[in-house]
Amino acid sequence: MNVFDTTTATAAGLGQVGSVADAVRARANIFEMTQAAEDAVLRPNETGALPHDLRAALAARMARQAGETRLAEHHLAGAGALTNLADPQQDGGKMHAGLISFVDKVATQTRDIAARDIVDLQGAGMSDPDIVRLCELVAFVAYQIRVVAGVRLMQGAVA
Repeated sequence: MNVFDTTTATAAGLGQVGSVADAVRARANIFEMTQAAEDAVLRPNETGALPHDLRAALAARMARQAGETRLAEHHLAGAGALTNLADPQQDGGKMHAGLISFVDKVATQTRDIAARDIVDLQGAGMSDPDIVRLCELVAFVAYQIRVVAGVRLMQGAVA
């Protein structure tokens, strides 16, 4: 795997020359493991109630909320017919409102998450394994956003 072809490197606009590129080469395993985690979380074999296109739309939504345009566009490419869910102005409609509400709260008001939020997901019919899958997705995308922003800052670039 070419570390410069990973989602994280691409979204950060990482070039292949310079001190940041040299540092990334020295820690290529971090980028490779991050890519493997993305593949596992966004495109797992067992999706439960969260199919790949829904996961991609939610990831794009979170990236947009964080102002990470390149990362959002990458994830949006996998959203298929669910691209509207990637728009932070959309509430998800009747079918996805609870899910969108939870993802938005985690993405923008993390410190306000409480047990009640999980109970609400359960009350909306989401199984515990699917809640875990959702939380894995949200946690990974939050991590990915921070790594992309950090690499960009190291390069002195702006989103």
